Amino acid sequence: MTRRPTSPDHTLWINGHLRCGEQAAISLFDRGARDGEGLFETLRVYGGRPFAWERHMERLVLSAAVLGFPVPASPATLRAALDELLAAEHLSDAVARITVTRGVPGGFAGRATRTGAWAEVEPLAARLWRGTRSGAATVIVSKRPFEPGPLGCHKTTSRLAYHLAREEARVARADETLLVNAAGEVLEGTVSNVFAVIAGEVLTPPLSSGILPGITRTLVLGLCAAAGIPVRERTLTIADLRAADEVFLTNSVQEIIPVGTIQDLAIPGRSVAGTLLEAYRAGVAMEAGGVPSG
Repeated sequence: MTRRPTSPDHTLWINGHLRCGEQAAISLFDRGARDGEGLFETLRVYGGRPFAWERHMERLVLSAAVLGFPVPASPATLRAALDELLAAEHLSDAVARITVTRGVPGGFAGRATRTGAWAEVEPLAARLWRGTRSGAATVIVSKRPFEPGPLGCHKTTSRLAYHLAREEARVARADETLLVNAAGEVLEGTVSNVFAVIAGEVLTPPLSSGILPGITRTLVLGLCAAAGIPVRERTLTIADLRAADEVFLTNSVQEIIPVGTIQDLAIPGRSVAGTLLEAYRAGVAMEAGGVPSG
């Protein structure tokens, strides 16, 4: 069995049922457990309501279709599961993860006849970076060249390369690791998208480089356009980031977080990221019916 929660009293929703402790497990025959054939979405819950739920579900369903997954549990089913979990765990401000797998093989030509799905929640405080709390993230650059490959644009559970880079950040006591390809192009963070402000223009690596189309990344592009801030996709290098007026990261949990240092080089600018964060939180409050955020 896999996916045992860190707390023995932690409750998960698994394939239609709430399970706690040792009962919160999936079969080793599930392709998600056996071969990493799964997709997931991580999102932030404000005042009991998941932000940008429809966008996250659209990305999940699209990836499942493109990658040939059996039809996963419906967004309505998963939303009801999330509500059950939040109530069971007595959480209002939280981080939620929704995972679907290709399930247990069976039937004609080995196609899965039972898909897998689970949902879990945890307190928000447990997931915030030190830099999120202080207002500026500490970032390093991975020592390993990184290539996202054809699956980089999908949020799959096959995360070893990303986790190895995250371990670099942990050892360096940093918040995040930037991934750079063999050509020296900055791609993304292990769990974030990257933006730089150069000469008054907001720039971010293009989706054509194979990076994940982050939900918060998409929202920030729209916020820039609404605020009249010039924004476009462009290839970036570490030298570009080191010379930038500002660098910031986007992530559904951390929101929009300015980068304070890259490899110990200070990046002092904060103003554009601050403006965008204010607009982002206004959007959160509007979607949540006036629930304050942050």
